[in-house]
Amino acid sequence: MNYDTLIHWIAQFGYAALFFALWLGIVGMPIPDEVVVMTGGAIGKAGVLHSTPAFIVTYLGVISGLSLGYILGRFFGSRVLDKLRRKKNMEKHIQMSERLINKYGNFALSFSYFIPVVRHIVPYLVGINKMSFRRYILYSYTAGLVWTAVFFVIGQFAGSHVETMGTMLYHYGLYAGLALLVGIFIFLILKSRKRSKA
Repeated sequence: MNYDTLIHWIAQFGYAALFFALWLGIVGMPIPDEVVVMTGGAIGKAGVLHSTPAFIVTYLGVISGLSLGYILGRFFGSRVLDKLRRKKNMEKHIQMSERLINKYGNFALSFSYFIPVVRHIVPYLVGINKMSFRRYILYSYTAGLVWTAVFFVIGQFAGSHVETMGTMLYHYGLYAGLALLVGIFIFLILKSRKRSKA
């Protein structure tokens, strides 16, 4: 599935398309999560969908997709991890996820959202390690709300450049995201000053 297909799905199925595009991210959708979430922001801003329900559905898609990973890890254990290891280029992401959990414990769930691929592996690992679902919700759902809000807002400013910007954010991760947020913040300040002078 490519970006044009995603837009077509949204035109056909509305909010449900946003939810399932993110929920299916756990099985390796070819469109980065960043692009899908930003698309939700862009179409909300454009009036194709209403922004508030689009954000809620997008958030639910994000956390339900990652929760599925936790559940698979919790109930199927290392069998899931063994299958992941057989995928191309996955071993380095698994090792990074394991290092994050060993070094930062529960907090690895929170900031793993901002690391592509790793965000999908960490829930598997904490599930395998039998983290309680209550604790998983506390760390994952809170961080998921922040992560979704950041990329949803970026999408509102990105407009027709969602695919390009989202792909860039996917490849360069947190640093590109912070740079974009700083740029947007500066733009808003300059725009506000310009209005006050007028």
